[in-house]
Amino acid sequence: MQFADQVVWLTGASSGIGEALAYALSRRGARLILSARRAEELERVRRLCDNPDWHWVMPLDLEHSEEFPAKVKAAEEHFGRIDLLINNGGISQRARAQDTALAVDRRIMEINYFGTIALTKAVLPGMLARRAGHIATVTSLVGHFGTPLRSGYAASKHALHGFFDSLRAELWEQGVGVSLICPGFIHTNLSYAAVLGDGSPQSTMDDAQAHGYPATLCAEDILTGLAKGKEEFSVGGRERLGVYLKRFFPGLFSKMIRKAKVV
Repeated sequence: MQFADQVVWLTGASSGIGEALAYALSRRGARLILSARRAEELERVRRLCDNPDWHWVMPLDLEHSEEFPAKVKAAEEHFGRIDLLINNGGISQRARAQDTALAVDRRIMEINYFGTIALTKAVLPGMLARRAGHIATVTSLVGHFGTPLRSGYAASKHALHGFFDSLRAELWEQGVGVSLICPGFIHTNLSYAAVLGDGSPQSTMDDAQAHGYPATLCAEDILTGLAKGKEEFSVGGRERLGVYLKRFFPGLFSKMIRKAKVV
């Protein structure tokens, strides 16, 4: 995959991994559609990108998927096509399952899962018509295994893996690629907005997040993986070993994850 002159739609672009990806993609000559809820922050990111006039701000709330077909139509009319969709938007969680209201579980799923697949389904027809395009989705290591305080979040990420693994198997002869990207602890402000059991934001930085892998390096690793055509890969520090521990030593992993420092 080459990024120069490619039209890339990036959700969650106003901060964290998404913001770092925006800068890295603009340096490679991509033309960006920057989406998140906060228009003013998207404008800030656009101005800091290389060639800011090449890029377009498209405010988008993943909870309002009924708006996506019109937004996709507007984006395709503006740029002519969408070459790469990077699903990066979402919210996290910091609460025990027993203390989390069902409405909060539903909201996490609506944003992280249903919002992501709704945008994917809205973008997909244009890619299929051209028999060209790529869909990359930033999930999480907890798409492979659950941890304490992340039950709803882990469920939404597991769901994304099931959907996009199936989608990849369906599209392999139609010119559209599918990649899953699984970050570990990345140094971003994600934990500030993570929801507690009642749906309110945590409003503090996790220690694990504060000492996490730099977002700029994460973005570079993501683009390297996509450029190599990887279908699934992880990014981060030694926490990535959890995927292999769970696979080959499930009993040991189960004992370790109970006491894992995840905040």
